[in-house]
This record gives sequence, C-alpha cells and structure tokens, in this order.
Amino acid sequence: MSHDQRDIGPVLVALADPTRRLLLDALAEAGQASATTLAARLPVSRQAVAKHLQVLCEAGLVAGGRAGREVLYRVAPAPLDSTARWLTELSAAWRRRLAALGTPTEGEVGSR
Repeated sequence: MSHDQRDIGPVLVALADPTRRLLLDALAEAGQASATTLAARLPVSRQAVAKHLQVLCEAGLVAGGRAGREVLYRVAPAPLDSTARWLTELSAAWRRRLAALGTPTEGEVGSR
C-alpha cells in the first residue's frame, strides 16, 4: 500500500459516524455553511454540530474560515481522495488474493 495509513485512520474514524457523514453531505451541497446553518438542517443541536465539525476538521475533511462573527465551513476533498485511493488499492489487493485461491464453479457451490 502506498498511502500512509496514519493519515487515513482519522478520516475513517470521522466517516464512521452517520451524523458526520450527513454534515459532509450538507456542506458539499451548500458549498459552505456555519454550524448554526448546519444545525438547522439536521436533527441535532448546534453544540453537537460544532463537536462533529471539530472531529471533521481534525481529520482534515472540513476547513473553517472566519467571515465576520461566523465561522464558515467547507469540505476539504484531499483526505477523501487519498482515502478512496487507499481503499481502491486494498480492494484490488484482496481481489488478487481471492482470485489466486480460485473460485468454485456454480455446480460446486450448489452441491455443498
């Protein structure tokens, strides 16, 4: 594997939570948004959204920037791209391993 798994770990942890995935979807759709705006779109409090955004920021999936009194967040796609490449490489490696084992024919599977 050519990608550093230490960089991918925080991304996978962040993506494991369904609320954080909803936040990423909402940000991708909006382009950028504040925690208050995002909380209005989701069934969680603004405080919960802020905590989830912090995890996403720490994983590098979201970047925030000040706009007056607000912090506007946007998706940062680079960690997603890197993680997707790693997952693709992992999938290909497993396909090669499974192919090397050979696959049973349909008749063999049905007769077991």
